Amino acid sequence: MPINLENARDYDSHAVHLSVEVVDRVTAADLGRKTPCTDWDLGDLLAHMATQHRGFAASVQGVPADWTVRPIGSDPARAYRTASGQVLAAFAAVSDGDRPCSLPEVSPGPLPAALAIAIHAVDYFAHSWDVAATLGLPFTPDEDVADALLPFVSSIPDGEQRTEAGSAFAPGLPPVEGDAPSDRILRLLGRDPAWRP
Repeated sequence: MPINLENARDYDSHAVHLSVEVVDRVTAADLGRKTPCTDWDLGDLLAHMATQHRGFAASVQGVPADWTVRPIGSDPARAYRTASGQVLAAFAAVSDGDRPCSLPEVSPGPLPAALAIAIHAVDYFAHSWDVAATLGLPFTPDEDVADALLPFVSSIPDGEQRTEAGSAFAPGLPPVEGDAPSDRILRLLGRDPAWRP
């Protein structure tokens, strides 16, 4: 996927809306469920997701970001929708894909806004699956979007660094013949599409 502002924003919007659809199914009673993300229950995962939305939104706006993770609260769907709206609005307002953004959890130095948005798209594609798998729901991305994201995901470095604490992704899993593009993405990001709670 060539990293330009327009397609990065389009693919991110798809991923974020996909995540909103599945998080809308979450209730407070679900927050203790085990997730595919090691050491995180669903409440932890949703708190992380909402925090990242707010952090990325602040970063592309050029204002200091607060990356402090706070509990998602008793109405997780509403809280998550609010954070999702913030990041989508912030990304929609970006006019320069080369504008530098500070994302300390991703890179020690600034990244172009278009690349930051593409990274966010990949992260929320994966997190949409995380939540769907946790709830036992089908994961239904647009496979054309997955196919377009696949070259970018394939370019994300793999190896020992993914075993370190705080790594965004686990080491990649081997491809399986016949995988849909979405399943291939999940394996590249260290997720097993067959995972069940």
